[in-house]
Amino acid sequence: MNTDIENLFKDTVLGHPVGLFILFFTEMWERFSFYGMRILLILFLTAPMMSDNPGWDWPREHALALIGTYASLLYLTPIIGGWIADKWTGYRIAVVIGCVIMTLGHAAMALETTFSFYLGLALLVLGTGFFKPNITSIISEMYKSRESKKDGAYTIFYMGVNAGAFFGMMLCGYLAENYGWAYGFGLAGIFMLLGMLQFLLAHKIFGKVGAAPSKKIDVVLHEGEDTSDPNVVKEEIEAAIKLNPFTTFDKILIALSSIGGLLYLFNDPLEKIGEKSLTPFTVSLPFEWGEMSGSNVIVIGALVLFLVLLIMRISRYIPIVRDRLVAVSIFALFTVFFFAFFEQSLGSMTLFASDYTNRDLVGSTATIFKIVDGLLTTIPLIIITYVIVLIFKKTFTKIGASNIMLAIAFLGLWILVVYRIYDKSFSEELKVDATWFGILNSFFIITLAPIFSKWWESKYNPSAAIKYAIGLVLLGVGFAVLSYGASDIPSGAQTASVSMIFLILAYLFHTMGELCLSPLGLSYLSKLVPARMIGFMFGVWYLAIAVGQKLANTMGGMIDKISEEYSLGTFFLIFAVVPIAVGLVSMILNPVLKKLMHGVR
Repeated sequence: MNTDIENLFKDTVLGHPVGLFILFFTEMWERFSFYGMRILLILFLTAPMMSDNPGWDWPREHALALIGTYASLLYLTPIIGGWIADKWTGYRIAVVIGCVIMTLGHAAMALETTFSFYLGLALLVLGTGFFKPNITSIISEMYKSRESKKDGAYTIFYMGVNAGAFFGMMLCGYLAENYGWAYGFGLAGIFMLLGMLQFLLAHKIFGKVGAAPSKKIDVVLHEGEDTSDPNVVKEEIEAAIKLNPFTTFDKILIALSSIGGLLYLFNDPLEKIGEKSLTPFTVSLPFEWGEMSGSNVIVIGALVLFLVLLIMRISRYIPIVRDRLVAVSIFALFTVFFFAFFEQSLGSMTLFASDYTNRDLVGSTATIFKIVDGLLTTIPLIIITYVIVLIFKKTFTKIGASNIMLAIAFLGLWILVVYRIYDKSFSEELKVDATWFGILNSFFIITLAPIFSKWWESKYNPSAAIKYAIGLVLLGVGFAVLSYGASDIPSGAQTASVSMIFLILAYLFHTMGELCLSPLGLSYLSKLVPARMIGFMFGVWYLAIAVGQKLANTMGGMIDKISEEYSLGTFFLIFAVVPIAVGLVSMILNPVLKKLMHGVR
C-alpha cells in the first residue's frame, strides 16, 4: 500500500483528492497560456500589414503550414519529456522545468520581432515536451489503486484544460484584437508564470507521488481482472518484471523514422513560405500517377518504419500485454482521424469566424449578446472560484503559499473579466471578436463535462470503442451543420456574412464528440499500459495526436483551393463524411477491441 496515495485521498473535494485540483489549476494556467496564444497565431499571421492592428499578411496556406508544424511538434516533444521523467527527473520536476521554459517562450513572443517570434515558438515546443505527458502521469500514479474513479478524475482534469482554454482565448483574444498582438502574447506569459509558482509551492501535498523514479518494480492489478486466477496474476507480475529493451535494430528504426518525420515537419513550411526545400528531388510514380515530392516520399517512409518498429516491439511482449498494446494502437489510429478534423477549430474554423461570419450586432441583438456573453464569462468563473474556496478550507494550513499564489492569479482574472464586460457594455453597435467563437468549445465542456462524467461512472457506461464511435459521428455532424451554413457562399469568395448560429452549433457537436473521446483516451491508456512504461506510452499517444495536428492544418490549408474549385460548403462536407465513416468502423470493431482489453473497462 502506498501511504502517500492514501494520504492524498484523506482530504477530498467533490469526491476527489485535493491533489487532483492542484493539478487541475496548474493545467488550467498552462492551457490559458497555450490556447490564448495559439488562437492568435492564424489571425496575427494573416492580418493585413496596412490595418489598425497590423500582422504579417501571410497567405492562409503558409500560415497553416507553420501552425501545423508548430502544433505537431508540441505533441512530439512529450515523447522525450516522458522518457526523461521516467528515467531521471520524475514527473513533478519535469512539470516545473516545462513551466519555466514556456514562460520564457511567451515572453519572447510578446516582443513581436521575427527572431523572438520563432524563438518563442521553439521554447514553447520544448517546454510543452516536459509539461504535457508528465502532469497526466501524476494523475495516473495517484489513481493506480482506484481505477474505477479514473474516468471521472480525467474528465474533471479535462475541465481544467478547458477552463484555461476558455479564459485564455477570451482574454488574450480580446486584448490582441482590440489593443495589439503584443498584449495578448504577453498576458499568456504572465499566467504561465503564476501557474508554475502555484504548483511548485504545493509540492508537499504529493509526498513521493510523481517524485524521481525508484528501481523497485511495482505490480498493479487492474479492476475487472479475475485476481483469483493465478495465471492472470502471474502474467501481470511477468509484465512488470520482464523487460523489453530496445535492440540495436529498434534504435535504428527510431532514429530513421524520427529524422524522416522531423525533416517533413520542417520542410513543409520552408517550401511554402521560404520557397526552399531540404529534399530537392521527386520520385516518378507508376501508371501515369505523376510524381511525388521528396518531402512526401520521406514522410511515408518514416511512417512505414515506425509501424515496423511498433509491430516488432508489441510482438515481443507476453500475450496479455501484447493484446492490450494492440488495442491502444487501434485507439491511437482513431485519435489521429479525430484530431485531423477536430483541430480545424484553431485553423479553418477561426478563418471562417473572421472572414465568413456575420459578427456585427446592433440594438436589441447586441444587448442580448452582451447579457449572454456576461453570463458565459462569469458563471464558470464563479463555479471555479467556489472550488478554490473549498480547496483553501482543506489545505491552507498545509500549502498556504500556493493558495495565495492561486488567489493572486484569480484576482487578476476577475479584474480582466470585469474590465472586458465593462468595456463592451456602452456601445449600441457591437462587433464580436473572431476569437470569441473559440471559447465556445471550452464553455460547452465546462458545462457538459459533469454530465458525461456521471455517465461514464454509471451502469450505462459504454465500451471504449462505442465511445470513440459516438465521438467521431458527433464531430462529423458538427461539420455537416457548418457545410449547410456555408452552402450559399459562391466559389472563390474571400468574405461572406453567414449567421453565427451555424458556427455555434458546430462547436456544440464537436464538444460533445470531444468529451466522448479525448479525455478518455488518456484514461484507457493508463489502464492498458504497464506502469513501468506509462510515461513513454503517453508520449507515443501524443505522437498520434501530432500526426493528426499536421494533417489538420495541411487539409485546412486547402480551404482556398477547394472553395475556389468547388465551394466552401464542399470543403466542410468532406470534414463531415470522413469522421462519420471512421466512427462506424469503430462501432464494428467493438467486440474485437473488448476481447483485446482483457476485462479492462
